[in-house]
Amino acid sequence: MEITEFVETLRLDGSLLADAAEEAGLDASVPACPEWQVRDLVTHIGRVHRWATEIVAQGVQQPSGPAEAPDLPDEELISWLREGHHHLVLALHSAPRDLDAWAFLPAPSPLTFWARRQAHETSVHRVDAQQAAGASLTPLPTSFAADGIDELLTGLHARDRSGIRTDVPRTLRLRATDAPDADWTVHLSEAPPRTVRTPADAGSLSGSDSPEQGKPVDCTIEGPAEELYLTLWNRRPWDALTITGDRELPELWRERAGV
Repeated sequence: MEITEFVETLRLDGSLLADAAEEAGLDASVPACPEWQVRDLVTHIGRVHRWATEIVAQGVQQPSGPAEAPDLPDEELISWLREGHHHLVLALHSAPRDLDAWAFLPAPSPLTFWARRQAHETSVHRVDAQQAAGASLTPLPTSFAADGIDELLTGLHARDRSGIRTDVPRTLRLRATDAPDADWTVHLSEAPPRTVRTPADAGSLSGSDSPEQGKPVDCTIEGPAEELYLTLWNRRPWDALTITGDRELPELWRERAGV
């Protein structure tokens, strides 16, 4: 996906997130994060947006974390969220393509990283806000959802902090049925997960086969890209997907996949 596509998705989902948070009310619970109320969700995403804005706008070179949120009364929180989101969109739109800044995952460029990461961060939490409000979820573009699966598997869960570990080596194949080349095999062990993409010519393999020389996998999970994306983020139940093989692996993911 192009940087402009990520920024446009960020723009739309940030606005929808604020609208849903306002509709739900700050005291509403967030179903996917039982320890959170909407107030916590708004504070979290507002801090993250301002953190990313500072890094992009100032070309921050050193690792950093979000600053603490200001102590605002409830009636000002949604406006604070909207303001931070607006400044992030502007920063990403106006940043030079050769932006030199710190990033914490591999990417073609720092600007690509921050546009992509903030788009997916905001989309997942937009879902949280809409679920808290009891509203219908705004559909995600298939290509964006497939990209988010890739970021989650090859980026976030490739880091040492991933909790997806197994005592003995296991393999998990994940395939989005409505997106081209959206097919991954995740190698699980006591080390951080290692994910490889399915080659384009491996489409004839059966669902129980890995793209790597037709080796059998322990579990295959298939479904539309959006459904798979939200399920891997633990925002949807697993029963909407087709699961073949060892059903302990989806349960392991559900329990330990927080990032």
